[in-house]
Amino acid sequence: MELLEKLCSIRATSGDESAMTEFVLKHVKENSAKWKVKPEVLHGEGFQDAILLVFGKPRTAVFAHMDSIGYCVSYKDNLIRIGGPRGADGWKLVGSDSKGEIECTLGVKWLWVDGTKKEELKYTFDRVIDSGTCLSFKPNFRNKEKTIQTPYLDDRLGVLNALHLAETLENGIIAFSTYEEAGGGSVQFLARYIQEKYKVRQALISDITLANDNIKPKNGVAISMRDRGIPRQSFVRKIIGIAKEHKVPFQLEVEDAGGSDGTVLQNSSGVWDWCFIGPPEKNYHTPDEKVWKVDIKAMNDLYKVLMKTL
Repeated sequence: MELLEKLCSIRATSGDESAMTEFVLKHVKENSAKWKVKPEVLHGEGFQDAILLVFGKPRTAVFAHMDSIGYCVSYKDNLIRIGGPRGADGWKLVGSDSKGEIECTLGVKWLWVDGTKKEELKYTFDRVIDSGTCLSFKPNFRNKEKTIQTPYLDDRLGVLNALHLAETLENGIIAFSTYEEAGGGSVQFLARYIQEKYKVRQALISDITLANDNIKPKNGVAISMRDRGIPRQSFVRKIIGIAKEHKVPFQLEVEDAGGSDGTVLQNSSGVWDWCFIGPPEKNYHTPDEKVWKVDIKAMNDLYKVLMKTL
């Protein structure tokens, strides 16, 4: 939980992931000598801010996105969404610009413009913030007995799962991607690189899904049979069979909207089998995202089993 709290405190909105990249690279450098297999680390030129960790003889890749939703300062006191934050009056935003550190307040109004309802987003601060500055939710990490509640469990929990998996992984690839909340900017070139160099064509998406009336907290990790994208069902059924065989608590998600790095994989030029697997969270894309620890454990357990058996 200490590592998760650090991950959730890092500012890394889509397109501005360099601080998260530096943190993950530092963590790998400081800890990988203690892992079961020390991975090859690929990053830098040709990868932008994305990272690949390659272990042994890989058969499967795990994708976890490092970016988050947030806001970008436009002109004067106006804000533009980065991804899909569910904004509300009074939320605290943080960032930094050429004049120093920022802690400002989000203001949300709905206006009727030419018969259309339009959202107006502004900030309140004691000075003008530089245009183009990225703002994210103020850290507020709450570690309870049964739950974790904090901004940016999506997808810092997916990153934590990948780093936890790395400790014992013998064969596989972990891909830390960027731009997911803004449409998926790095997955296509990562996918092409992985297929061309390592001949890997199956992937697991380490991400967080939305709790609802059908996908409920405390019922296990969600295995997605489909969202906006439709993975090959024989591959998904194989994963379901492995989860059953190893008695990992899970629930099946079947939706017609939403997307992930998996959707981008499906739309890439390569042939990929993929499946989104992650815990459900309440208060999606707000400063109060909430996940139950039993579902986090189920996620960790299933990924370990899948990376050994797929």
